[in-house]
Amino acid sequence: MATIPDIQSFVFDQPARRVVFGVGALAKLPEEVKRLGTKALVLSTPEQKGDAERVVEQLGDVAVGIFTDAVMHVPIDTARKARSEAARLGADVYVTVGGGSTTGLGKVIALETGQPIVAVPTTFAGSEMTPIYGITEGALKKTARDNRVLPRTVIYDPVLTLTLPVHIAGPSGMNAIAHSVEALYAPDGNPIISLMAAESIRALAEALPVIVSEPANLKARADGLYGAWLAGICLGSTSMSIHHKLCHTLGGTFNLPHADVHTVILPHATAYNRDAAPEAMRRIAGALGSKDAAQGIFDLIKKINGPTALKDIGMPADGLDKAAKLATENPYWNPRPIEYTAIRELLQRAYDGTRP
Repeated sequence: MATIPDIQSFVFDQPARRVVFGVGALAKLPEEVKRLGTKALVLSTPEQKGDAERVVEQLGDVAVGIFTDAVMHVPIDTARKARSEAARLGADVYVTVGGGSTTGLGKVIALETGQPIVAVPTTFAGSEMTPIYGITEGALKKTARDNRVLPRTVIYDPVLTLTLPVHIAGPSGMNAIAHSVEALYAPDGNPIISLMAAESIRALAEALPVIVSEPANLKARADGLYGAWLAGICLGSTSMSIHHKLCHTLGGTFNLPHADVHTVILPHATAYNRDAAPEAMRRIAGALGSKDAAQGIFDLIKKINGPTALKDIGMPADGLDKAAKLATENPYWNPRPIEYTAIRELLQRAYDGTRP
């Protein structure tokens, strides 16, 4: 009997999404909204109220209001408040302007109402391309997947990222890289997603240092959005592992900045899986132009002046034990077994900012 070759088996199921990409793409927003509804509620964080007002002006009579109270990790009270405002105004389509906080709020509303989202990202995180949503209640963040929360249209206009400060732009891009890193060793990955993941890491690793050093460089910002787009598809198509579990735990329980947490944890989570996923590590290192995946990620963070230590982004030292316990209590699948002692050590290195 002939030997059966070791061939990867997989199912590739990619929901259709509409993307409008390019400098000046925001001008297409009114027609994209009118394809989906007649009354648009614009969502943003308080910090991006100016961007939201610009979008309202662009929409004209189609815009029925603006909700600027989106915050990190989508607290359940904020979601309820936004849903009530949408119902009061009779909104039948939602335009999310900003990063993961605003996109996440729009997703939670869409899940309950079934009404469509048009996402206008202004960061490089990629969450607008995923069916993943999260909501925080009682200091615990819960995440789930549902294709109903996918934005129907995503408008990528690099001009809109020009107002994003470099200290936020860098970590938001590292957040996207984290999606691609975990997609490369996910149990439900496939060759197409692996190609996207490696290309995403390469594009972001090249773009982010330029974005930070030359904030007005539109080409670098467009490349960053391209990398984020691919990273979001990767995250939405595969399972998450220890990196995302730790970030959800730290962010939801200790209210740490979302992108900063991803930035700090990523090199240490990558090092945790170094020996268990050698092919993924080879592809990550290659995309970074580094000999070692975890060290290459850490060095990229240093290059963009991103945060490297949990102690510097608000994590209390006396919370590390609790974080390790929560992260190991219902763990996501991971190529290396999840063990409390090893995870506690990982968190300590991340707290101290030690190079892996």
